[in-house]
Amino acid sequence: MMFFPLVRICGFAAGSSQKKTPCVSRVSTLRKNTFAGTIDSLKDYEVPEWFKNARLGIWAHWGPQSAPEYGDWYARNMYIQGTRQYRYHVVRYGHPSVFGYKDVIDTWHGRNFDPDYLVRLYRRMGAQYFVSMGVHVDNFDLWNSAHTRWNSVNFGIRKDVVGLFRKAALKYGMRFGVSDHLWMAYKWMSVARGCDSSGPYAGIPYDGSDPQYSDLYGDCPVVYRKLPWDEEGIPEKWKVHWSLRIKDLIDKYKPDLLYCDGPIPFGSIGLDVVAHFYNVNLRANGGRLEAVYTCKSIEQAGQGICVLDKERGVVEDPWPAPWQTCTCIGNWHYDIKAVYKTPKQIVDMFVDIIVRGGRLLLNFPLRCDGTLDSEELRIIHELTDWISVNREAIFESRPWKIWGAGPTRHKVDPNAKYTEYLRVPLTHQDVRFMCGDRLLYVFFMGWPETRFLRIDSLAIGQPHVAGRIRSVQLLGTNAPVRWEQDHTGLKVWLPPEPPCKYAAVLKIVGLET
Repeated sequence: MMFFPLVRICGFAAGSSQKKTPCVSRVSTLRKNTFAGTIDSLKDYEVPEWFKNARLGIWAHWGPQSAPEYGDWYARNMYIQGTRQYRYHVVRYGHPSVFGYKDVIDTWHGRNFDPDYLVRLYRRMGAQYFVSMGVHVDNFDLWNSAHTRWNSVNFGIRKDVVGLFRKAALKYGMRFGVSDHLWMAYKWMSVARGCDSSGPYAGIPYDGSDPQYSDLYGDCPVVYRKLPWDEEGIPEKWKVHWSLRIKDLIDKYKPDLLYCDGPIPFGSIGLDVVAHFYNVNLRANGGRLEAVYTCKSIEQAGQGICVLDKERGVVEDPWPAPWQTCTCIGNWHYDIKAVYKTPKQIVDMFVDIIVRGGRLLLNFPLRCDGTLDSEELRIIHELTDWISVNREAIFESRPWKIWGAGPTRHKVDPNAKYTEYLRVPLTHQDVRFMCGDRLLYVFFMGWPETRFLRIDSLAIGQPHVAGRIRSVQLLGTNAPVRWEQDHTGLKVWLPPEPPCKYAAVLKIVGLET
C-alpha cells in the first residue's frame, strides 16, 4: 500500500485531490433513454448518487450450502475426495454416490428465518443497502425461478428468499441488491459427475451422473477437479440459459444493485444482461438511473460501464470512481469451524476503504435455520455502538485531498488474489481523513496510552492545509479537548476516557476542504 512520508506520528506530502462527492443525495440522470449491449453504449452509464453516498452494505450469503454449516463451496468440495468437506459429508450424510447435493438441499430448512428482524438489525447498525444471494455457483436459484425447478420455492426452505429479503429492505428504507455467481456453474458442478479414485467406493459414480438430475449438476463432459476460472469450454446453450435466469431475477425483483462474482461474462451475451438491468431500472424509476452493476474486472470497470468490486481487499490508491470491497466476517457460507474477524479488524478495514472513496459490503453468514450465532450478534452490536458514535464522520463526509498515513506497513504479496489476510492492526499513530464543508474528520486508529496526539500533517503551512483550525472536538463526548496548531503540527491532549472502542475521531472546524 502507498503511504505518504512519515514525520513523527503522521506527516504528509501533499496528495492528489479527488472529486468531492456531495453528501446530499440526488437522483442520477441519463444521457439517453435506453442502453444497448455494447461497450460504447454502456459507457454512458453514470453511477447513481445513492451509491456515491453509501458507505456500508450487508450481504446474506445464505442458501442450501449453509445447511451442513461447514463452509463455502460445499456443493463442490463434497465431491472432491480428500477435502475437508468430503470427509465431513461421508461421516454426516454418507457417500456422495448415495447422498448427494440434491439431498443436502432439502435439509436446508430455515425454520427460524426472519428477514424482517435481520434487516432491521443491519439498518440499526448503519447499513444503507442490503444484498441477498440470488444464485450461487451451486446452480440453485433463491427465488421462484422461471427457468429451473431447482429453486428455493420448490426445494429446501420452500420460500422466496430474494422476495422476502427485498420486502424487508424496502420496509426499512434500504437499497436492495442481489448477487449472481451462476456463470461458472457449468464447470464448477462438474465434479458431481465424477467418482472416488481410491477406497471402498472407487469407480462408483456420484449422484451427478444420474441423467434425471442433469438440470442441477449439468452435463459438462470434463470433470474439473482443478477449476480453471475462465470461459473456455462453456457452450453457447449454457451462456443463453444463464442470461435467461439472471434476466428473470432482474425482471421480478428490480434490484438497485446486481453483484457479479467475476468479470462481466460471455462477451455480448453478458453485456446484453447488463444493458437489460440498466433499462429495467430506468423504467422502474421513471427514467432515472439508480442501478449499480459490480464486477471484479479492473479493465471493465475502468471503461466506465460498471462499478469495481474488490474482493477481500482494499485498493492501494484511491480509485477514480466509486468502488466497493466485498468481504465476510468469516467464511462466505456458515462454518462452525470459522474464526471471525474481530470488530477491530473490521473497523480498520472499513475506515481504510471509505477514505479511499469506497464502500464496504460485509457478509454475515446465516446458519441453516436462518439465524446469526451469538458471536456474530456480539460483533454486530459492537459495530453498531462504534458507528453510532462516529456516524457523521462516516456518512456525512467525503474523502479528503490525502487519505491518511502512519507507520504501519501492510505486507505486499503481488501473487495474492485476496490481500486482507496480509493486513496488520492499525494503531493510534495511523490516521485517516474524511472531510465535510470546512470540516475535517481525523480517524486515529487506536487510543494512545499517553492521551497525546501529534499530527504533523496538519501543521500551518503544509500545502494541503488551507485556513486555520478554529476548534477541535472528539466525537462521542462533550469532554473538552485541549489543542494547539503551529508550524510543527496539530497537538491534541485527549480526555481520560475514550468515547468508543477502536478508532476515535477528531472533528476539526476551520480548514478549507
